[in-house]
Amino acid sequence: MNPNQALWEKGDFTAIAAFMRESGETVVGSLGVRPPLRALDLGCGDGTTAVPLARLGAEVTGIDIASNLVAAGNKRAAEQGLRRLRFQEGDACNLQGVDDNAFDLTLSVFGAMFAARPIDAAKEMVRVTKPGGAIVMGNWIPNDPTFVSQLLKISSSFAPPPPEGFVSPMLWGVESSVIERFGLAGVPSENVSMTKDTYYFVSASNGPAEFISRFRRFYGPTMNAFEAAEQNGMADELQAQLLDLANAHNKSTNDGTLIPATFLRVTVSL
Repeated sequence: MNPNQALWEKGDFTAIAAFMRESGETVVGSLGVRPPLRALDLGCGDGTTAVPLARLGAEVTGIDIASNLVAAGNKRAAEQGLRRLRFQEGDACNLQGVDDNAFDLTLSVFGAMFAARPIDAAKEMVRVTKPGGAIVMGNWIPNDPTFVSQLLKISSSFAPPPPEGFVSPMLWGVESSVIERFGLAGVPSENVSMTKDTYYFVSASNGPAEFISRFRRFYGPTMNAFEAAEQNGMADELQAQLLDLANAHNKSTNDGTLIPATFLRVTVSL
């Protein structure tokens, strides 16, 4: 199995996505979607952004490397009667079976940034997007002081070393890397714009302890960190650091979760 597929099928990201629905809708709402529109949501999970895109009337294809998330997405689409939304399995580095110039919009919020071969992913996003269309990415920023970047940094400090040839997904949060990668895909730098934005993890009924518990049980990178930490007798320390992090960033005043996280919003005009 593709190691990246194994990582994201290891847990169940739907448990984390439950905290991301409201911000997913906010991101989609900011795009100014006007049907008719054909959209690709790449690294879509179970539809945190694909579902609201479809609700706005777009024809949406969601592609994810994890088969369990594809199944969950198709279930959500069926339950909500979204007939113009379909999910399928695929790798952002090689979108086999997807035609050139197939989509008006390619969206990837914390998805394609985790693809194993980022230059190939950039080339594929450009290939499948129509001239005159746009690519929009949301990418976590390395060493940013806000929640997700710090969670990934803490987790990696407990996890085993990455395999040879590993390229950190966090480089998608570095402006020079973004420009270089899309440049290699044939996009001039003046067609790439970037700004910092804020994403919120929200739950009225579950506080930071449950939030971190879900990362421990369901989020592949954190699961790997805890497995390594348990072997080294450090699981309690990892748990304490992550819970301290979540509590420090939580803005909720009613025992729920309201955790902001900064990300790099990338817009590519083709």
